[in-house]
Amino acid sequence: MPAVQMNEDQKIELFTEFWLKAEPAVSAYVFASVSRFHDAEDVVQRIAQELARRFDEYDPSRPFVAWALWIAKSRVIDFYRVQGRERVVFSDELLGKLADTIVQQADGRSGRREALEACLDELPPKSRRLLDLRYVEEQSAEEAAREFDSSAASVRVLLSRVRTVLASCIERRLAMENVRC
Repeated sequence: MPAVQMNEDQKIELFTEFWLKAEPAVSAYVFASVSRFHDAEDVVQRIAQELARRFDEYDPSRPFVAWALWIAKSRVIDFYRVQGRERVVFSDELLGKLADTIVQQADGRSGRREALEACLDELPPKSRRLLDLRYVEEQSAEEAAREFDSSAASVRVLLSRVRTVLASCIERRLAMENVRC
């Protein structure tokens, strides 16, 4: 912590501020490293808890996101060990390079994430539900098709169209943001 003494409320407030800025980069790293959505969410939550618990160890002369990603790398490795896998899907070296790259791109990712969230809010309910079924609930096209009383091929086409609409919306929002800057 800084040389200035802080009470617990001030520490919590500072940690919260740092975590909110670092979370998109940490999440990007974890979601790129852990294949199952729900597993990745759990790992991100464990990282946040550990960072909060160990916040007194943080050296404020260094970027918080780098420290958070250092912890995240360890938690991803631990995740694969607990899963009982003989080998980690990614080498320690690759995980380190991924963390370094994410630190460098953290600001851009934050803007892209904000654009994605805004674009998701603009989608019609049916399109949003389809994305939730496929990417949050991890249903196959066949399973999603049953809910929509449609064919798997139709669901795949609709998913492709929704992804195209989202990509266009994100790029348009990012371009508008760059014009404002």
